[in-house]
Amino acid sequence: MSHLPAINAGLNGLCTILLIVGLVLVKRRRIDAHRRVMLSAFGLSAVFLALYVTDKLWKRYAYGEMHTSFNGEGVARTAYFLILFSHLVLAMAVPVLAIVLIRLGLTGRFERHRRIARYAWPIWMYVSITGVVIYLMLYHFNPPVVK
Repeated sequence: MSHLPAINAGLNGLCTILLIVGLVLVKRRRIDAHRRVMLSAFGLSAVFLALYVTDKLWKRYAYGEMHTSFNGEGVARTAYFLILFSHLVLAMAVPVLAIVLIRLGLTGRFERHRRIARYAWPIWMYVSITGVVIYLMLYHFNPPVVK
């Protein structure tokens, strides 16, 4: 189960790519392809959420706590917590925004879909990118505990 954070970072990275492809497709008026790509991004995000919860529950069961501590100090610690806080706050909005956008798109209410997507797409993109950044900070650039 220790591989779940890397898998989740990979899912976030793939979601980032799909979001970019989806934007390019809609700009080129390839609506059917846009729909498929964005539904795929939503599906990947759903898989990510299931694996993220699984990882937290497993850590709670195996280690007695759910989170991995960031041991950096100074500017690195401040940057980590700013990124983490903004990521968490915005991540709570992504599923709601995505479901609204899917519903609007599938029911043909494209003007409202476009209006909301102008705000939702950058939020989802930020959350996907910062998910990878947080993974890297926690699992690859996290200094050992100093005692």
